[in-house]
Amino acid sequence: MNKYIFANYVKSFDFKGLFNGLGWDNYSRQIPVAVAEEIYQINGIVEKRGFVIVLCPPSTNGEIPLAQTRKKIEHHFSKYHQEHLLIYHDINQTKQVWQFVVREPDKPRKTREVQYAIEQDAEILYQRARGLLFTLDEEENITLIDVVTRFEEYFAQNTETVTKRFYTEFKKQHDSFLNFIAGIDDLLEDQENKNKQWYASLMLNRLMFCYFIQKRGYLDNNFHYLRDKLKEVKTNAGNNKFFSFYRDFLLELFHKGLGQPEKYRHLSVEIGKIPYLNGGLFDVHELERQFQQIEIKDDAFENIFEFFDQWNWHLDSNVKADGRNINPDVIGYIFEKYINDRAAMGAYYTKEDITDYIGKNTIIPFLFDQVKRVYPKAFGNESWIWNFLKQSGDTYIYDAVKKGIPEKIDLYEDLFADLPDEIKAGFLPELEKEICHEIAPDSNKKHLWEIRKCWNQKAPEEIALPTETFRELIERRKRYAEIKAKIESEPYNGGITEINDFITFNLNIRQFTQDILEHIPDADFIRHFYKALQSVTILDPTCGSGAFLFAAMNILEPFYETCIERMEQFTAEEPRKYKFFHEILAEANSAEHPNLAYFIYKTIILNNLYGVDIMHEAVEIAKLRLFLKIVGAVDIDLRKPNLGLEPLPDIDFNIRAGNTLVGFASEDDFKTAVHKKEPIFASEIIPEFEDEFAITATAFKAFQDSQLNIDAGEQTHKIAKQNLQQRLDLLNEKLNIYLADSYGINDPQRQKIEYAEWLETHQPFHWLAEFYGIIKGNGGFDVVIGNPPYVEYSKVKKEYQIKNFNTIECGNLYAFVFEISVLLSKKDGKIGLIVPISLVCTKRMENLLTLLSNNLDFFWNSCYAERPSKLFNGAEVLLTISIMNKNHIHKNNVFMTGLRKWNSENRSNLFDTTTYTYIEKQFRKYLIPKYSTNTEVDIGNKMFYGRSKIESIFCSRKSDSKIYYRIGGGRYWKIFLNFQPRFILNDIESISSRENHLFFNEPELRDASISILSSSLFFMYFIVTTNGRDLNPYDLNEFPVDFISMKKKNINSLSKLNKILMIDYRTNSKTKNKVSKITGNIEYEEYYPKYSKPIIDSIDTILAEHYCFSEDELDFIINYDIKYRMGTELRAYTDGTLAKRK
Repeated sequence: MNKYIFANYVKSFDFKGLFNGLGWDNYSRQIPVAVAEEIYQINGIVEKRGFVIVLCPPSTNGEIPLAQTRKKIEHHFSKYHQEHLLIYHDINQTKQVWQFVVREPDKPRKTREVQYAIEQDAEILYQRARGLLFTLDEEENITLIDVVTRFEEYFAQNTETVTKRFYTEFKKQHDSFLNFIAGIDDLLEDQENKNKQWYASLMLNRLMFCYFIQKRGYLDNNFHYLRDKLKEVKTNAGNNKFFSFYRDFLLELFHKGLGQPEKYRHLSVEIGKIPYLNGGLFDVHELERQFQQIEIKDDAFENIFEFFDQWNWHLDSNVKADGRNINPDVIGYIFEKYINDRAAMGAYYTKEDITDYIGKNTIIPFLFDQVKRVYPKAFGNESWIWNFLKQSGDTYIYDAVKKGIPEKIDLYEDLFADLPDEIKAGFLPELEKEICHEIAPDSNKKHLWEIRKCWNQKAPEEIALPTETFRELIERRKRYAEIKAKIESEPYNGGITEINDFITFNLNIRQFTQDILEHIPDADFIRHFYKALQSVTILDPTCGSGAFLFAAMNILEPFYETCIERMEQFTAEEPRKYKFFHEILAEANSAEHPNLAYFIYKTIILNNLYGVDIMHEAVEIAKLRLFLKIVGAVDIDLRKPNLGLEPLPDIDFNIRAGNTLVGFASEDDFKTAVHKKEPIFASEIIPEFEDEFAITATAFKAFQDSQLNIDAGEQTHKIAKQNLQQRLDLLNEKLNIYLADSYGINDPQRQKIEYAEWLETHQPFHWLAEFYGIIKGNGGFDVVIGNPPYVEYSKVKKEYQIKNFNTIECGNLYAFVFEISVLLSKKDGKIGLIVPISLVCTKRMENLLTLLSNNLDFFWNSCYAERPSKLFNGAEVLLTISIMNKNHIHKNNVFMTGLRKWNSENRSNLFDTTTYTYIEKQFRKYLIPKYSTNTEVDIGNKMFYGRSKIESIFCSRKSDSKIYYRIGGGRYWKIFLNFQPRFILNDIESISSRENHLFFNEPELRDASISILSSSLFFMYFIVTTNGRDLNPYDLNEFPVDFISMKKKNINSLSKLNKILMIDYRTNSKTKNKVSKITGNIEYEEYYPKYSKPIIDSIDTILAEHYCFSEDELDFIINYDIKYRMGTELRAYTDGTLAKRK
């Protein structure tokens, strides 16, 4: 069907003709759906293999049902047909909304919508619907799964691609916009003019916000409001009058229109019917107070509006960013990628899967623990909650883990019954336990790793995850069986009775919580859970554009909604009970709130979310994203006051600008500073400050309450804000004087220049003053989450200095942020940060690891490589996601993953397949070994305890018996040689600057050592104990091998294998050339150990006898990381043809 025919069908609202033409079958069933006292008669249009497309009539007012109503209609209709597309239209047939559901594995279902008006080009719908064509040739074999897959393919297009496309052009527009601004530090170049860049960002943020809301009709019900007003101003300017769109219209619109209630507006221009927004976004900005002669030429707005008009702006995030559609999620990406140039600061755009993983595994456990503290009855071994879980089967095991699991499993063996016979032949439990011994060449016996070589074959797609081998599939199924058995066990017999187990076993904690709230018959549990929701405080101490705060809101929102729905249910059944429920329902259902979603979002933003960032632009973007989320929950109503929109919450004191690392974060730090500066009067000064702290905290609470109290007027809110701001300014000014003293500024009055420079560079943020009610009253924040900057302290030390940190020797800002997070969180709080992998394996991070160990109860760390795929695009850094429970009872329950690697097609399964291993022993203070399985733990225990280190046989002086190796490079193989590797620099034989050496007294020990260091066992040690990239001499020297106890024949065999290995290395080597900008032309020899894998396997087999490894442990070692180490040669290695290659 061509686009012209398609457009005719769509514009004439002939949906049956449209889909019949695409090969769909007629469907005529009518299903009544009751929502909000209206009954919508859903009319069938067409169907294909059970997937139905239906039409929903307009509401009684003739309009398309409101967004919240559409959501409820879809929810009710899904009970009749799970797979469907709902099409809404108005009575005048001018608008359509196509609504569908995206079901991502193990995530809450999300509705997506495509909106269309008849004056639009039908391209937006055509690009999607054309993929729903089914030909006669396909008809015979098509299934429901095929239809759903086709639907998802075309209706859930790539958001990231569109976001990047928008950003690429936005970057140019931002640079161009700068050139049109005058009146802000004009003597500075644009690149150095931070205030000018800040103001350009502010203006573009405001304009983007206006574009979003004008497309919803909030600006005088004109979808082209800003462009039309620009034309109007230019017309007036042509009548011999001077008019500036910026000064004569925009500032009036922002400050006196959107920023003022209608009854207080005194306007000099006609702005039409627009709402009062509040929220602080359109207040007179500090830059506008500082630079009162700012000018921006009209041409700047002509250009930016022309660019904006090329896109469809949708407030609802359910409308995915694809095609030419833009939703609010785009703004965070823009900020992180450009406005702040975050990558240069060691911070990166944090994707939703990361923020969701960290958010749900900190916030939800805290909520459960908080309920347990006040209502322990609900969590006993025989409680409804744990019995509900016990009866759930594998419901809360993620789909990625369940992929391809046989439906009927009565015995453990059934778990693998569907696998090929050659694969099943490798299940030899008796052989697994045997200790490795040398097998005679003429023997028919084989090692377990030889029998299981076929396990490295790629598993069939119908039962495997993308790129999964049989070895990985078998391990995944074993994990599935282990977790399912744990779920089904009695609580008193090893079953799950702690919410922490959901992290340890990586269960679907969001869905479990949702199901508990929907089904638990205990009203008291709902009451306590809702109170926990109301009070939980969530902080991102380096919030950037608010990605983690946004994730927290998305986690909390459905829990709020479900609790309120359950309150309605309980009060309907027993109207005279549940006083607390009645109070909440009265507040939530007040006519002052546009709808329930708005009430929930407002409550979350004011009560639950807190953030700080050193950049003002970041803070403004974070607030903007939250504002767009809350406005998107409301549909315009021209008949209601303020167009049906309740003023936005003012979160100027929830999300703040300042230096997280500079300022008083605890009472102890503050008191120490006072005693130092005023030793005689400290006993008088400190109580005075404490009184001011308490009064300021009361003012903060009054400010928040003025927004949540629907009876409080606008003036009450403004007075409360003014009072709070004044108190904070005075308090911060006093605290700055005491803090400056520790920086050598003893008298700010006499040292005015130094003091002013210090304030500008250090941007002190006094947590104790800003959030005294939380830090003192609550004992700290309940949850701290985020992605701190990965910046060496030496790079910022010239700008600002850090004082009084225990982790100062760690030398990286992320360590300081981790320390401040521990300090700011309450004693039983939760912390979740994503940081460099150096946290768990680098000697200089020992102070940080010690600090964490002294404060934690449970500690989970999952580790991620940067090859073949990476968590952050453009970031060549290995990472650790650390989640910890603080507790005064330091149990130190530590869990780790191995170093996780994945291909891009497996990113969607990455977090769902996380597997933790309990770490009982740490053999170095600065190291938490990255063990992936209990088998690896057993290998480590046999290696590390009671053995000498390889450095014991090194020679302290230079000798002819030496090993050549490189400290850096080699993600998959570490290369050790007994000969000088070829390296020619600018046609002169030379030595690489990264080359290092080890010296020995005896050639035989050197050659045996090369074999050992070339083994898969050593590579496993390297990954387990280091950052996975650099082989520092200290880590190499610590490798445990005892030559004294090693059999002479094994030393001889290792030495002989090394000679064979060196010949093989040279045979398979290639001469490479590259050009360095710094050093010039380089010619070098590149070696490929993967072609020598059979020789290395023989080395590992000898070592297995020395370390007394079992056959199962040797199998694990030889196949360690084999899929990624062998790459494209894995198949040849598996089928035995690799040895023939050269």
